[in-house]
Amino acid sequence: MNLLMALSFAGIGQSGKSLRQGKLFIIGGGERSGQLMKTLLATAQLKKEDYIVILPMSSEEPDTSFYYIQQDFTSVCANTVANLNFTKQQLNDKSWLDSLRKAKLVFITGGDQNRFMNVVLHTPVQEAIVAAFNNGATIAGTSAGAAIMSKQMITGNEFSGDTVRSGTFKKIGYHLVEVKEGLGLLNTAIVDQHFIARSRYNRLLSVLAEYPAYPCIGIDEATAIIVSGKKITVAGESQVIKLTLPPNTKKTKSGGPLKMRNINMDILTAGDSFMLK
Repeated sequence: MNLLMALSFAGIGQSGKSLRQGKLFIIGGGERSGQLMKTLLATAQLKKEDYIVILPMSSEEPDTSFYYIQQDFTSVCANTVANLNFTKQQLNDKSWLDSLRKAKLVFITGGDQNRFMNVVLHTPVQEAIVAAFNNGATIAGTSAGAAIMSKQMITGNEFSGDTVRSGTFKKIGYHLVEVKEGLGLLNTAIVDQHFIARSRYNRLLSVLAEYPAYPCIGIDEATAIIVSGKKITVAGESQVIKLTLPPNTKKTKSGGPLKMRNINMDILTAGDSFMLK
């Protein structure tokens, strides 16, 4: 059976309907329990005729990445799961773009967030993801698929002198963390992933210093945040760290050792929630 042909006739007639912004389900990486997958499905509110689109472009092995997330979904639901591995040659494929726009749940796999954004940034694929979101779809992602949700995307790279490398972030300071443009589905916060498991505090504190107006949210493995409008709710097995600075916090100027006072840190677990500005 031609899956893409089936999707093109699946018919969730969106034209003419008013926009109703969807939700984000942002997973910090690691294992996805059956309960976490059920929470994702409950968030998306899938009907029998709805289908799920997987975007595996972050991965070096997209077919393998699709296989494993497909297994997670088929263990908890009977909905069709489609693999749309966009490449530079398929960015304008109308049938694929239409299927993406009409999906009720879009899942972005892990890998390298830079690889994903190098394919989709400022293309019809990004427009289709945003269109699906604005039509009420849930956009989910794990690991790299979590990082790309923010407008300011942590790439995972560290500045060292005049070079950029994949670093360990042994310091807290200015101009240490490479930040690029992400999808921008989450415009008022910055997220980091694998947070507690990989002790990424130095990285996120450095980002907080450069973007003090944004809550910086570290999501641990097997854990997610659900973004519904301005409300964020925690789900999963571990913790979420939220770092914020009070308005007008004084900091050392760029160039000297970084110093910040009155940093607010919340450690949150499943069921906890907070509001974005």
